[in-house]
Amino acid sequence: MQGAGLLILLLGAIAFIVIMTAKVRLHPFLVLLLASLGVGLIAGLPAQQVVSAITGGFGSTLSSIGIVIAAGTIIGFIMEKSGAAVVMANSILKLVGDTRSALAMAFTGGVVSIPVFCASGFVILSPLNRTLAAKSNQSLSVFAIALSMGLYSTHVFVPPTPGPIAAAGTIGADLGTVILLGLVVSIPTIIAGYLFAKYYGSKIYIDPGQQVEEQSAQEDHREYPSVLKSFAPIVVPVLLIALKSISDYPSNPFGTGSFQAFVSFIGNPNIALLIGVLLSFLTVPKFTKEVMGDWVAVGLTNAGLIILITGVGGSLGQVIRETPIASYLSESLSSLQFGIFVPFILAAALKTAQGSSTVAIITSAGIVAPLMGALGLATGIGPALTVLAIGAGAMTVSHANDSYFWVVAQFSDMEVSQAYRLQTLASLITGVVGIIIISLLYLIFV
Repeated sequence: MQGAGLLILLLGAIAFIVIMTAKVRLHPFLVLLLASLGVGLIAGLPAQQVVSAITGGFGSTLSSIGIVIAAGTIIGFIMEKSGAAVVMANSILKLVGDTRSALAMAFTGGVVSIPVFCASGFVILSPLNRTLAAKSNQSLSVFAIALSMGLYSTHVFVPPTPGPIAAAGTIGADLGTVILLGLVVSIPTIIAGYLFAKYYGSKIYIDPGQQVEEQSAQEDHREYPSVLKSFAPIVVPVLLIALKSISDYPSNPFGTGSFQAFVSFIGNPNIALLIGVLLSFLTVPKFTKEVMGDWVAVGLTNAGLIILITGVGGSLGQVIRETPIASYLSESLSSLQFGIFVPFILAAALKTAQGSSTVAIITSAGIVAPLMGALGLATGIGPALTVLAIGAGAMTVSHANDSYFWVVAQFSDMEVSQAYRLQTLASLITGVVGIIIISLLYLIFV
């Protein structure tokens, strides 16, 4: 197959992925595996080469990112169960104050969602949300959307959330650069979500109901970890990874001796996240079989599906690399001056069609990875910006096929029509704000 037929083949593969995941509801792992086989065979690759590309892409992707995803999900689950997420929320509220409590909840969501899935984070913080809305005599919708968009922003932009980690591994972006730029992009998107909640969400009144003073009387007896212990599993790995990125600069800011080697070792994402796991154990009152065994097992179970989907996304990317599709698109897109929009549009289409942000991120990364050169994004911070553009697309938009949509609606007493006006519209606005900021970074640095 040659010429325009290759482009039709790629578009057909994307359509196949969308239809099979969104309509047929076949599991993304099997959909991506079948798409990899189909693209390779239809493009004319020998059958054995297709199989080798699938297994090779799967293995190479997981060799760089599998342990990181597993460690990240363990950290998130332990922090959720130990109450560290609630401690972080209350710490930020004390810092900001009750008068700006909706803004505080937005940034609380941003911090909590770095290690914890956004849906879990919303469930954890929902009682606190209601209490603050009742205290301030505001609509619950304001706090719900401020929190929801705060959680959503770092969920798609900042590792060690699994989606950005997986995309960085597939595309070959430096993880430290993704973290730093992800934080830069997530701040204006969080603020955009808060402003939408404050000025539009307040027009839709939802009664927060009667809440117990403080957060929940049933929680009063619980032993929570300290603030330092609660933040450490997130902050320490992020700092270590960022330090490694700095130490790897060509100017050698840390020299070339043993200190630089040590920073490079502990800042390796695999080691940094393992340190984060050990620090997360300190958030529980005592080491028990439940904590050391059962909680870790649940975290690994949650990681398993993400790891498998990430691996087979790498398989699809490897198959595309070995077909003439990449070279044809390279020639076709060589005149494109603003290729950063391509990963955004692709991820937005996949997200809107099938609902899962993580699946949209992983699938988009697998498709875009072989096209980085053609899009003008293969060098410098281009790969990191590509990961973020995919993330912006993967939050555009959240509607009825997205489980997070229903979590926000149900835990905030929203009618479906209200959820569309609030959650769906807010995710569209924040996604667009995200790609605008990323585009500005592209213009400045690429």
